[in-house]
Order: sequence, then C-alpha cells, then structure tokens
Amino acid sequence: MSCLWSVFITRRKSGFGTICAYRLIVIDIEKINKRHFLETDMFYRIEMGLSSRLIKYANGVFHLEVVIGRKWERNYSAAAAEMAYCWRKANEELNHAIACKVYIVDLKKNPFKKVLLQSEVEVEYDARKGILFYRQHLN
Repeated sequence: MSCLWSVFITRRKSGFGTICAYRLIVIDIEKINKRHFLETDMFYRIEMGLSSRLIKYANGVFHLEVVIGRKWERNYSAAAAEMAYCWRKANEELNHAIACKVYIVDLKKNPFKKVLLQSEVEVEYDARKGILFYRQHLN
C-alpha cells in the first residue's frame, strides 16, 4: 500500500499575532485510484475516451497519468486541464494541491501501447503538461 503524508501549514493574522496551524493529511494512492475508477473514470472512459490514474502526490503537486483513447478529439492541453480539475474537484485529499503534472499516453497515435499498458509495462509518454491551479503562485 502506498501512502503519502502531507503537512499543510496555515498562517492567519489575528489580533494576537500570526497563528500557525499544522494539519496532517494521509493520502492512500491506491484507495483514491480505486474510488476514482468506480465513481468518475468509467464515465470519462466511455463518453470521452480519457482514462487516468494518480501516480504520486508531493509538495502540493499531484501527478496523473492520462491515457487518450480514440474518442477524444481535443488537444493534449485540454485533456490535461480536464483531468487535473476533475481529480482535484472529486477528491477532497487533493483540494489543497497547488498544481498538477500530467503525463499523457496517446493511444490514437500509438495503438501498440494499449497492449503494453494492459500488460502493466511502463510506456514512454507522448506529452507532459503542467496545470497551475492558482495564478498567484507564479513569480
């Protein structure tokens, strides 16, 4: 079982000075993937041709692997944004994430990768995209 521990620090000004609160969140990646598959991913697979899974979560950034099927007609950026916001909205463990890294496998471009994915062999990604949820985090 792969679990990640994350600590979120909240700072707030009050009449007595700055208050710091620490909150520990345990993230079980396998549990989140299973829940997402049952609740959300089946719809995306059937209706849109997109499939995704959570790879890891660290430092406020979660990593997704997105597989694009034959039904998806939009570009990689649209697929990355769709999945990143979907995961963040559907899973309360990811609500505090500031960004998402998306690794894309395109089965329309390379149909042979479908067999490799089904065999649980790692395949080379066709694209990598990043989604930043808050503009104020830009320099």
